Amino acid sequence: MSPHQTADITQAVLDRLTPETDPRFREIITAVVKHVHALAREVDLKPDEWMRAIQFLTDVGHTCDEKRQEFILLSDTLGLSMLVVQLDQARRSKKALADKTAVTPATEATVQGPFYWEGAPVLELGSDIGRGMPGEPAHYSGRITDTHGRPIAGCCLDVWSGDGEGVYDMQMGGDAGMRLRARFHTDSEGRYHFWSIKPTFYPVPADGPVGDMLRAMGRHPNRPGHIHAMVYKDGYVPLTTHLFPADSPYLDSDAVFGVRDSLIVPYEKHAAGSKAPDGRVMDKPFHSARYDFVLAPA
Repeated sequence: MSPHQTADITQAVLDRLTPETDPRFREIITAVVKHVHALAREVDLKPDEWMRAIQFLTDVGHTCDEKRQEFILLSDTLGLSMLVVQLDQARRSKKALADKTAVTPATEATVQGPFYWEGAPVLELGSDIGRGMPGEPAHYSGRITDTHGRPIAGCCLDVWSGDGEGVYDMQMGGDAGMRLRARFHTDSEGRYHFWSIKPTFYPVPADGPVGDMLRAMGRHPNRPGHIHAMVYKDGYVPLTTHLFPADSPYLDSDAVFGVRDSLIVPYEKHAAGSKAPDGRVMDKPFHSARYDFVLAPA
């Protein structure tokens, strides 16, 4: 055989890595090459099929802009984002898992999603971020503690959601500004409370290549209703998670595989004229949801 030919193309690629290659990059790219080559062999990948795959990834890239990240959507809908979240939480919470004196486990994490917008306004506890937005009013309250049940004062709770029609502010056009977003900080007892809306289910963007992929797979694009939350303070493992209304459809078939049973929350419905948990008498029907977040020590 000519020295320019290779009987094992996979090994030939790996042999091109130099000793100066970063060790972690070497570990990852070695696995990528091995698995991608194994996939091609397993399915006997044909040239036209591979070109269609390349065109699909090209289309995914062309669909991305400053407010839409089609690659995140691709990762989410293939379950890869959720797998990485699970691996990260397990890795960062080893100390907490080994602590036999802990009274409760840390709250489970889930995907961040493509609609996080850094820099939401800091508001006082009790503020209403849902006023004037489509959707049924909902009061949220609870505590943030560590795994020993100790309250975490001054902990940041960064929340965001779509409106009552499942539309996020980032989908509303350039002049919409931030809506249904805020950062709150817990009081001395680790308590939080605020008003927003009860989130409804909605489809992930399905007008691009990821939507085409979902249809080819025979899958729907819907996510159950949820409100996002980032919970963080120095000294604790930061948490990114959702709260899901217990009566939302698609809890058993979330398009991005983000539902965890521990994050499903009953929303109690109250009639007009009822007193809300914060003492206000409401002139229209509303919901209330309570959830306690638990952070592991860093």
